[in-house]
Amino acid sequence: MPVYVIGHRNPDTDSICSAIGYAHLLRLTHLPDAVAACCGEVNPRTQFVLNRAGLELPRLIMDVRPTLGQLCRREIVSAREDEAFFEVYRRMQAHRLHALPVLDAAGRLQGMLTFSRLLELLLPDRGGDASPRLVQTSLDQVCRALDGRFQHALDTERSEALFLKVGAMSSGKFIPRLQDFPPGQSLIVVGDRPTIHRPTIAYGARCMVITGGGDLAEDLLEQAKANGVSVISSPWDTATTTLMIRGAKGIAPAIDRSFLKYRENMLARSVRKEVHASSQELFPVLLESGKLLGVFSKDDLASPEQVRLVLVDHNELAQAVCGAEEAEILEVLDHHRVGGGLISREPIRFQNDTVGSTCTMVTRCYRREGLVPPAGIGEALAAGIISDTLNLSSPTTTPVDRDMLQWLGGACGFDPAAYAEAFFAVGSVLQLCTPREALRMDCKDYTEGPWRMAVAQIEEMGFQRFQQHQEALAAALDDLLREQQLDFACLLVTDIALNDSLLLVAGNPRVIDTIEYPRLGSHLFQLDAVVSRKKQLLPHLARHLARLEKD
Repeated sequence: MPVYVIGHRNPDTDSICSAIGYAHLLRLTHLPDAVAACCGEVNPRTQFVLNRAGLELPRLIMDVRPTLGQLCRREIVSAREDEAFFEVYRRMQAHRLHALPVLDAAGRLQGMLTFSRLLELLLPDRGGDASPRLVQTSLDQVCRALDGRFQHALDTERSEALFLKVGAMSSGKFIPRLQDFPPGQSLIVVGDRPTIHRPTIAYGARCMVITGGGDLAEDLLEQAKANGVSVISSPWDTATTTLMIRGAKGIAPAIDRSFLKYRENMLARSVRKEVHASSQELFPVLLESGKLLGVFSKDDLASPEQVRLVLVDHNELAQAVCGAEEAEILEVLDHHRVGGGLISREPIRFQNDTVGSTCTMVTRCYRREGLVPPAGIGEALAAGIISDTLNLSSPTTTPVDRDMLQWLGGACGFDPAAYAEAFFAVGSVLQLCTPREALRMDCKDYTEGPWRMAVAQIEEMGFQRFQQHQEALAAALDDLLREQQLDFACLLVTDIALNDSLLLVAGNPRVIDTIEYPRLGSHLFQLDAVVSRKKQLLPHLARHLARLEKD
């Protein structure tokens, strides 16, 4: 199973690019299975970065809770519904199975077969309607079950109901008993006595099985052909031959066609109670197309393999991909505050630094290892630094950010200043996205004591488009507040040319009233020289919420 290197929900450029860069570095060093992933769609500027660098979009993963498609065993041992007992029995014995799925000729799931139900074919219920002599099979299956050979074969592929009889008595007693069953349904086991061969052929039995590897005499074989009697030579004695013929029974009567089956995307935890209450031994998992994907047992469900994660650009579970609390988190690489209830069972590598970008930290890791990223990844890491530090103008910028950006330009052969100009020239989020999409493009959830809030940020060249969409953005903010049952939600709109911001808010009036920035309206504030959600806005909100008691 791969190790997913993944950023926060609603990823920004730093989150996407740090995941790509760090996954590449981990593959080069000590985690060959590292794969970059993202938890949400990318914004237009990030898409520009990936297109320009020739990089693929990381794998989209919105939930890492184990699904049945992930935990099921895909190396499936199955049976076909037209197979015989002996074929399926040998397969189950060889693989030490107690149950397996049954498919039709087209590979579609038809039912489940257990070892106990299979054995009932040999030991029928004494109170049942079926005669213990009845064998539903074909002559081909009989011959294969015996490892025998045909001396004469007629319509051997047809499945039919045959009555098994042994000619082990004198001809005087045997001939009257031939009438017990219709000739076309009579399967008669005989030895090497012509006195039994002749009446069997004369009666027109469906098939005669000669034990001990014997053959019919030429004249009797010609009579068998004339009377339409198929002849099989069995290498076994009479007792073994009779048992092996019973093993030629088709498995269809033993198939359980009323059974539990599940779709691949169902969460393992959602079916656990139903599965453990069931007497079924094995459970099939189907693709959306209905094709069989795999199978799982109760033991598989009891301890599913955990997804392995490396978290970048966040360390709070509220911001992490859904189900991260059930995953095995191997490492965290982040430049934000530490919080959000992340708990590990084992020691993990936790790198947290006061730099302006996670991509700065990833770049420093490359330098520490004595490695240079490929040109495309180098540009992507530069984009993350430029984006999160507003081209080194944000108060979060450190000398390390400047040093790493300059090193990337030299090592990977591009001009960081020219790259920054091209990056910020990419179209406006408010122009390219709906208000709902723009709001959730880079939105993070936080918990401050009893208060739950979301803080979104978008970057624009000027506030004109914000003013055009202000009412729609306010409505989208109210929707976010209601859908996620938050106490407070806000949108920080940053002018990357002037390095000023506007703050649009929604939620609890008591929280809104604590904001000390100048008001432009009942739900709008002016934040001069504020561009950082992490270092400027969030500490301001957290400080006031810490003193505010919740009703």
